[in-house]
Amino acid sequence: MLATIHPGPIGGAVTVPPSKSIAHRTVLAAGLAKGLSRVYNLDPSQDIAATLAAVRAFGAKVKLTETYADIEGRGGFATILRPVDCGESGSTLRFLVPVLSLTGQQVEFTGRGRLFQRPMDVYRDIFAAQGLLFSQSDKGLVIRGRLAPGEYRVRGDVSSQFITGLLYALPLLHKESRLEIVPPFESRSYVQLTLDVLHDFGVAVDWDEERENTLYIPGGQRYHNRSCTVEGDYSQAAFLAVLGALVGGVTVKGLKENSAQGDAAILDILQACGARFKRAGDAVTFEKSELHGVDIDLSDCPDLGPILMVLGLFCEGETVIRNAGRLRIKESDRIAAMEEELRKFGGKLQSDENTVTIQGSALALPGLLHSHNDHRVVMALSVAALGAGYTARISGAQAVAKSWPGFFAVLQQLGAGIEVEKE
Repeated sequence: MLATIHPGPIGGAVTVPPSKSIAHRTVLAAGLAKGLSRVYNLDPSQDIAATLAAVRAFGAKVKLTETYADIEGRGGFATILRPVDCGESGSTLRFLVPVLSLTGQQVEFTGRGRLFQRPMDVYRDIFAAQGLLFSQSDKGLVIRGRLAPGEYRVRGDVSSQFITGLLYALPLLHKESRLEIVPPFESRSYVQLTLDVLHDFGVAVDWDEERENTLYIPGGQRYHNRSCTVEGDYSQAAFLAVLGALVGGVTVKGLKENSAQGDAAILDILQACGARFKRAGDAVTFEKSELHGVDIDLSDCPDLGPILMVLGLFCEGETVIRNAGRLRIKESDRIAAMEEELRKFGGKLQSDENTVTIQGSALALPGLLHSHNDHRVVMALSVAALGAGYTARISGAQAVAKSWPGFFAVLQQLGAGIEVEKE
């Protein structure tokens, strides 16, 4: 899909989609519970659709309506009759591997894009240590064998998705386990989201008072069904927040105050850059602001990387984004992708393996932009075009459906001109 974005008078109020991070966790917990759970404010983007399909695969019943999803779990696992298709969702794959090991069956996972090029060493090492099958290729993954309770150690500077996957599986084992997170402990906020959802569904996992960075996980537990509402997504709100700081007159609704989402840091980052905004309940209204560069630590909010690289273009002086290395192993190498595309605007960017430096500079009309098959790259480039006031064409723009199918409709609602056509 080729999307052409025309700048226009931008302004208005829009509501962000539900948090993808919380939605993945909620759907999985509901699928593991016995009985009916009703989940409100669930947007079936491609990633969430993959997790919904996965819980169906192990025996849960799912019914979607316009306002909620009914997920009826069986409190156990059905026979898995076909490969579990994770699409391009790293969360779906990494959350489900430990959980579906508990079936004792041979389970095959399939997917698309770069999914099986993304690191899985944490699980490979755990499965090998326990004598379980773990066979990965560029096209898929096969596991067989049930994880055992006991002592687990996971590095804290790899994806927190591995930690979450283990936290979902270990409470279902017959004995207690402990999970030590080896410092440096990055993405701590994502682990806290997991703990919050587990507690909501009646599963007790808490920090060990006697061992630092260690979670104590009693065995013999079960998930309890419940009704809940998924809060708005700060990682998606970040695109609109930056747009609002650049052009003014944008109100973003659906943002819970005091959210545990690490990506809520976008408001603090913007404020540090000089952005002016006001909050009224769950709505934040942004004024057009003079912005300046700052030093940003991305370790607890890696999904903000692409839009913060755009923000740096519009800040006077130098913006430095540190602890950004994990951006290189997402749907694309997001550092390389954003550097390539933002240079088409005349942007001045430099990077090493873990740090990105952006110099604020006058921008130019870009040539054809490319998505790199990455939803966050598409959304970030759209904001760059609207902020700079230039018409831009983005090839491969269908990638937004991975997390926010209605993104271009929201830009239209704010006043942008959007043309979409097949390539």
